[in-house]
Amino acid sequence: MSGIDLDLQTVEEELDDEDGEEGDSRVVLGVLDGTTPDEEWLAVVDGGDTLVLDVKGDLNELAAGFARDVSEAGGDLMHFRGFLVVTPPDVSIDASRVR
Repeated sequence: MSGIDLDLQTVEEELDDEDGEEGDSRVVLGVLDGTTPDEEWLAVVDGGDTLVLDVKGDLNELAAGFARDVSEAGGDLMHFRGFLVVTPPDVSIDASRVR
């Protein structure tokens, strides 16, 4: 296991909406392998949730159907250790601790 400790509960708590209400934003785990339609991934991000997808195959090919839409809407995408993290426009990815 790597030296990075992921605390997903803390991440979810940090994703509170602007009104400060908990539970409205989620971190959705999934597998990016081409079996889930791009529209489903877009709907999750459009709904304000963050995706953490285990990439099973060629990332560029598998994400081609939704990555541009996410970026153009102001969301972020980051490939990290075999996972693709996709956030809505109001959630940024802070990679300052990754070296």
